[in-house]
Amino acid sequence: MAGEIAKTEEPLVVYEEDDERGSKETVLQKYFLQEWKLVKYILDDIVFNGRVSDLSSVHRIRSIMDKYQEQGQLLEPYLESIVSPLMLMIRSKTIEVGLASDEILEVINPLCIIIYSLVTVCGYKAVVKFFPHQVSDLELSVSLLEKCHGTNSVTSLRQESGGEMEAKCVILLWLSILVLVPFDISSIDSSISIGQYTDVNEPPPLVMRMVGICKDYLSTAGPMRSIAGLLLSRLLTRPDMPNAFISFLDWTHEVLSSVKDDVMDHFRVLGVVEALAAIFKAGSRKMLLIVVSSVWSDTLAIIKSTTAARSPLLRKSIVKLTQRIGLTCLPRRSPQWCYVGNKSSLRKNMSPNASSGIDQCSCDADLDISTSEKNLTFLDDENMDVPDMVEEIIELLLTGLRDTDTVVRWSAAKGVGRITSRLTSSLADEVLSSVLELFSPGEGDGSWHGGCLALAELARRGLLLPISLPRVVPFVVKALHYDIRRGPHSVGSHVRDAAAYVCWAFGRAYYQNDMRNILNELAPHLLAVACYDREVNCRRAAAAAFQENVGRQGNYPRGIEIVNTADYFLLASRVNSYMNVAVSIAQYDGYLYLFVEELLYNKICHWDQSSGMMIGNARMIDGLYYFDDEVSKGLRELAAKALSSLVKYDVEYFANFVMEKIIPCTLSSDLCTRHGATLAAGEIVLAIHQCGYSLPIDKQKEVAGVVPAIEKARLYRGKGGEIMRAAVSRFIECLSAVHLFLSENTKRKLLDTLSENLRHPNSHIQNAAVEAIRRFLQAYFITGQVDKATDLIMSKYLEQLVDPNVAARRGSALALGVLPINLLVKDWKVLLMRLCSSCLIEDNPEDRDAEARVNSIKGLLSVCEILTEEREDFDLYFPDQGTSLFLMIKNEVMQSLLKALNDYSVDNRGDVGSWVREAAMEALERCTYILCKRELFDANLAIGLVSGIVKQAVEKMDKLREVAAKVLHRILYNDVIFVPSIPYREKLEEIIPNKDDLKWAVPTFSYPRFVQLLQLNCYSRSVLCGLVISIGGLQDFLRKASLSALLDYLQGTLNGESIMRECTLSDDILWVLQQYRKCDRVIIPTLKTIEILFSKSVFLDMEDHTPIFFEGVLDSLLTELKGSKDFSKLYAGIAILGYIASVSPPVKPRAFSQLLTFLSHRYPKIRKACAEQVYLVLLQNEKLVSENNTERVLEIISDTCWEGDIEVVKKQKVLLYQTAGLESWLPLNAMDGVLSSSGDGGKNKPTAVDENASYSSLVGSSGF
Repeated sequence: MAGEIAKTEEPLVVYEEDDERGSKETVLQKYFLQEWKLVKYILDDIVFNGRVSDLSSVHRIRSIMDKYQEQGQLLEPYLESIVSPLMLMIRSKTIEVGLASDEILEVINPLCIIIYSLVTVCGYKAVVKFFPHQVSDLELSVSLLEKCHGTNSVTSLRQESGGEMEAKCVILLWLSILVLVPFDISSIDSSISIGQYTDVNEPPPLVMRMVGICKDYLSTAGPMRSIAGLLLSRLLTRPDMPNAFISFLDWTHEVLSSVKDDVMDHFRVLGVVEALAAIFKAGSRKMLLIVVSSVWSDTLAIIKSTTAARSPLLRKSIVKLTQRIGLTCLPRRSPQWCYVGNKSSLRKNMSPNASSGIDQCSCDADLDISTSEKNLTFLDDENMDVPDMVEEIIELLLTGLRDTDTVVRWSAAKGVGRITSRLTSSLADEVLSSVLELFSPGEGDGSWHGGCLALAELARRGLLLPISLPRVVPFVVKALHYDIRRGPHSVGSHVRDAAAYVCWAFGRAYYQNDMRNILNELAPHLLAVACYDREVNCRRAAAAAFQENVGRQGNYPRGIEIVNTADYFLLASRVNSYMNVAVSIAQYDGYLYLFVEELLYNKICHWDQSSGMMIGNARMIDGLYYFDDEVSKGLRELAAKALSSLVKYDVEYFANFVMEKIIPCTLSSDLCTRHGATLAAGEIVLAIHQCGYSLPIDKQKEVAGVVPAIEKARLYRGKGGEIMRAAVSRFIECLSAVHLFLSENTKRKLLDTLSENLRHPNSHIQNAAVEAIRRFLQAYFITGQVDKATDLIMSKYLEQLVDPNVAARRGSALALGVLPINLLVKDWKVLLMRLCSSCLIEDNPEDRDAEARVNSIKGLLSVCEILTEEREDFDLYFPDQGTSLFLMIKNEVMQSLLKALNDYSVDNRGDVGSWVREAAMEALERCTYILCKRELFDANLAIGLVSGIVKQAVEKMDKLREVAAKVLHRILYNDVIFVPSIPYREKLEEIIPNKDDLKWAVPTFSYPRFVQLLQLNCYSRSVLCGLVISIGGLQDFLRKASLSALLDYLQGTLNGESIMRECTLSDDILWVLQQYRKCDRVIIPTLKTIEILFSKSVFLDMEDHTPIFFEGVLDSLLTELKGSKDFSKLYAGIAILGYIASVSPPVKPRAFSQLLTFLSHRYPKIRKACAEQVYLVLLQNEKLVSENNTERVLEIISDTCWEGDIEVVKKQKVLLYQTAGLESWLPLNAMDGVLSSSGDGGKNKPTAVDENASYSSLVGSSGF
């Protein structure tokens, strides 16, 4: 046994350095099919049982094979092990079971699913090699195909397929191998031997059966159509099948000449054309020349039909058939004028003797070419007959290059290459000229794409001679930059991708001597596309083409460095390509100025403009630019920044030539051009300054006049005014950063422009204006003293804090936060008080705006940090050492921020107050650090701070819980500033450990930790306020996680701890009910929480504390439920009353009395819910009603339609009270109404309450 184990394990030894030393099985398991053990187990089970016992195992194998769809070659080592036994089973079972029984289909269909899945992954050519091909199998397979032909799939879903379609495909493929037998089929057909075949001019019956079935499959939409064409091509092109061949072509002529405009006829025409294309591929030229003219006539007719115009697949098949007709017309030849391709490798080129070797090969090639050129005249003088049909065929292929569908253009390009390879050099040159005409300006993008594909094919086949490259390369360069604007988008990415493919083909086809000048011309353009193209596939294609040329052509200057820089993965990010890859490549000779031209003429005026923030927010780390992933970058903004990153390589060139080109474009009539030019002008001015270069005075005046000129031209108005405002703000920011000389008049104009942008409702424009104001005021308005002009700035922004225009309030709040300290110190008290009041919810509902409050909090925080910043002249601004300032921050600012944590405003966008709460938490943290520096942070502030944050940490929004936990973590573990006086700090540090990447947004992680704070008196009520929101909320997952954490906490770990925790929790719940009286946002989830806890038997066994808690809950319910129209609130209250009415006697009667009052509620559903609760209470409590009346009372409750007429319900309620002996609980007016209505015989009935009116009021109160 040990020997067997050792023998089994020995092949599994894997040598990492030399796989040849391992067994075949080991190598295959290491590199190929990872699930081979499972597949082999299933196959062995199928072979052992002789059939598929469980269809799910077949689908399991197919799902495994599908994973290798893109790497089918990994399965090829296993094909023989899979296909051979399955095909032998199909053969043997067919013989064993017989074709008369339907059982054979049940056996072979699942097997064919497995085989066909391999065909789809690996291709039929790799699979059919392992099919059995005995002569005796031919008739058997034809009979089996006839058996399958009569079946239809019960479903079109691949996952539920029974194998009917797969069986047909596999048997057709099997026949495509069997018909290649080297014997006359008439000698195999058994029907001939028994005398059923009499007409020798007709094909054998076996052949007619196959042809008939294939004709049917040519009309189908499934994969049988193409496989049937393959079978026909191999069958009809046999030497012994001339009659069948002619008969089939006659049938195809009838089909193609009688095309109908219906779906079935469309598939039949498609199948016929595909079959003809396969026949012209497999047949001999001698046989096909007989019928080529008639087939070509049919092809011309069908290509002009409307059916072909609507079907790209049909046009592709027609183009394929056309090129094969052309190849049939031209004799097979190897023209001596073709170019002998480059066969060098990267290893050879990197060798020490690379240059000499390549030069020698190039010289030899040149000698061969020169020799061939000497013989060229002789070859051209050969009297080669080119049929007139070939000219029409080439014309049709050139038309196919203009097709609207890529598959057609690709097939046409292949055809152009194949046919050109059989032409003389002069005719090939004419074909090239015709292809180059596709690149004319009047042609569409499809023509350019088809032309590129055709050029690549000609180059790959050696049909594009080096002497023609100077004619071709200019068109390829234009195609590399092809980008045509069409409305709000552009077309051309497929053209640029194909142009890169042409360059790739050049690198593989030509020697270094022939490509040296061409590569020097193409390389800069390839790298410009690789760095600056908008589409990632084009960037990568261009980089791959450059890499191929460097590897094949040898010692290209700086080639290896550039290839390493323009890496496949580094080009995935557009920002990285623009800001890092391009900058690295531009340092080498020959690339800078082309890169600048690409950005200047194509990219800063590009149509793509996203709504992201300005590109000026880039961060440079270790010489590389990084950007926040959340910020979306427009291509013009990115191009402007990329252009500025190249300034360091030639500052004078940018200061003179580039600026002269850009400044006039800022007033262009085209929006994209003037927007990109404005951005680029500002970025370049900033980059020039950073390089230590000063612009001439005349240039400074031109730059300073850009914004006034834009305003004079009224370019803020109309379409594009918003993005121009943002661009102008960034432009002013750049001018301010370089301290460009500005006249006083220009300063005022620029400040007015920024002030106008601050009032714009677009947040991106406001943010850009705020950043510009920060730099602008620091550069031009810091004079040491506050003059009249600067005083007006301050007062203007203060007035706008209470402006009815919400956009003005938003912008002014942000602007106040960036003002320099010399503007803030004069009225800092007024400023802080105004900002504090702006952080709170506005009194007038029409003036409420969450974004304005968020900006006010940000502005308030920024002002506090600016005023308290440590500086040498601090005593000059605050003679009292800032005591009054810090006290105001402690008493006013902190309290305003704590109040902002209670902002739960809601509008049609949802909980917009969450934005305010998030900003408030971050502001509280930073203000805490300010107070800690002056030791003004005390325990009261600490309790309020932590309580407010932990409340947010247990509420329903994942993002806020995560922010709150991280803020609290930073406060507890700040390395620079220690925050003192935090009660129960050790417990908080235990709950919030000093670890990074904790999943605070996950409810199952955060709630079990924060719920432990319920045992701390100073935090418990705040935690409970947030916890009830989660437990009583609508999110099921959140409710389960928070409730589970609370129940685990209440269980406790020590004896008696559970009751103590329940008592503490009950007191906190009563506090919440009193604190948030009539606040449905908190009261409703609190009542739901109480109901859930009652259902879990919580609060029912707190000894003397239970009645106190119940009394407090009843008092709150009496207030909350009175006049309430909220169904969820009423339902929860009724359920709570039912629970309380079922417990101890002290509060039972009161709860039951309150519950009974809802039997006559105005809402029918509430009456019904109340009746159900009363019924349950009476069943559980026999003492509420005497035993003699209990059955009658339950009968009244169950028989009454509580959702019916309100008057009837009131009578039944009185009857219920009387029967139960509870007349003393019944209101007198209710009794009088019933007596009066019964005393007058019903003549004076009171007016019934309109139920619909009550529902209308409910709907109205709900906001619908």
